[in-house]
Amino acid sequence: VQLQASGGGLVQAGDSLRLSCMVSGRVFIDYNMGWFRQVAGKEREFVAAVSTGGGVTVYSRSVKGRFTISRDDGKTTVYLQMNSLKDDDMAVYYCAAQEDVNDNWRRARFGVSYGYWGRGTLVTVSS
Repeated sequence: VQLQASGGGLVQAGDSLRLSCMVSGRVFIDYNMGWFRQVAGKEREFVAAVSTGGGVTVYSRSVKGRFTISRDDGKTTVYLQMNSLKDDDMAVYYCAAQEDVNDNWRRARFGVSYGYWGRGTLVTVSS
């Protein structure tokens, strides 16, 4: 599975940004998809995840109500719409694919449950 994230950039606090992650190489509909982020020197942090078919989504407390994860199975792409961006949102954002087997969805918040990762895309927020 290959994942290609894009959409990062420099924005001001309060602005919006949409990240995209295109997936190729496997059957996209068989994978739950997640977004994580990492700041240099800190551990990787869960942001959001969407189940196969898009029926269920989960968010971290820090982004719930501001970010929206969605997927387009026809385009094999997962999105992260980020609104009301804050300084704390500044990080490298990574998309990841989790095979939908063995109740993996229960572990959607844990990066170790994802088998495939894309290169990150940098989001910089200026205040």
